[in-house]
Amino acid sequence: MQHSPPPLFKQGASARVKVVFFAVLSISLLLVDSRLKSLGRVRQVVGTALYPLQMLALTPRDGAMHLSDYFASTSRLQKEIAQLKEQQLLNAESLHQNAFLSTENAQLRKLVELKERTNSKSMLAEILYDARDEVTRKVILNRGSQHGVTLSQPVIDEHGVVGQVTRVFPLTSELTLLTDKNQVIPVQVERNGLRSVINGRGRSPFLEMRVTTNADVKLGDVLVTSGIDGIYPEGLQVAKVAQVENKATTTFETVLCTPAAALDQHKHVLILLVDTHNLTPPESEDVRAKKEKINRRVTRDSNVVGKDVTKEGTTAESNETNPASGSNANSIPQDKRLDPPANATGKLKEVKP
Repeated sequence: MQHSPPPLFKQGASARVKVVFFAVLSISLLLVDSRLKSLGRVRQVVGTALYPLQMLALTPRDGAMHLSDYFASTSRLQKEIAQLKEQQLLNAESLHQNAFLSTENAQLRKLVELKERTNSKSMLAEILYDARDEVTRKVILNRGSQHGVTLSQPVIDEHGVVGQVTRVFPLTSELTLLTDKNQVIPVQVERNGLRSVINGRGRSPFLEMRVTTNADVKLGDVLVTSGIDGIYPEGLQVAKVAQVENKATTTFETVLCTPAAALDQHKHVLILLVDTHNLTPPESEDVRAKKEKINRRVTRDSNVVGKDVTKEGTTAESNETNPASGSNANSIPQDKRLDPPANATGKLKEVKP
């Protein structure tokens, strides 16, 4: 018994007929297009009409791909940024090293040129480290007695005097810088030849020179070694005048100077191999301290004696101006009275030829 759909739901041609029809139609269109090339315009129109639908259908796929690329690119960029930062640090370190080496090479070239210009023999030395004593200004060099370094030899750089060798070991030596309070150098003003001595002030960056108030010293004057001590060659730059302190109560003025040498900036210096065997060795710190105490004591005693002499002279003058005041004259001790000479009779004694 066959069941057929009611007339209201009648579906028309069967599925097989539709398949055969569309298959034949497709084959016919393919043959016509391949032979006659007449369906190209129709294909363009249909493709243009269907393009929005194609993009809409591809939207989920494109969104997923973009999201995946975003996270992948973010992770990749973070890794690249970390690598670039690390590379930047390495490059910065290399750049600083190159800058330091360039500065050091420039200083070494200047020292070599200075070595060629100097008349005396010299030796290049490197500063190893600062001395342990925080009060004094001393550094340790990598040259000692086995290299020809002796006591009291001067040390310079390309700008001027750095200091003096104060202690020598077999492989190293101790350099006392120019700013040490016990370091004294004979100098002269390059402009007019005025001679004086200059000494350090410890941790102060200035050097000190004392001259008379009428001395011709101006700001900006260059001080050079005078060479009278037999240690420092003549004409080496020592300092430049930075300040002149003039006090009306004293007969001397203090001149503050800035060192010409770069004391705390370089690691290489030049030791002048001056013959110092015939010179008196520098005094030790204990001997200097004892001499300073003796000088202070002598200065104090001389000031006391000067005051007593001034007081006695004033009393004697007052007695001479007031002879009637016998009480004052009698109050002066016999041994301290100013007696007139034996020939003082009020008249000039005639001298016979």
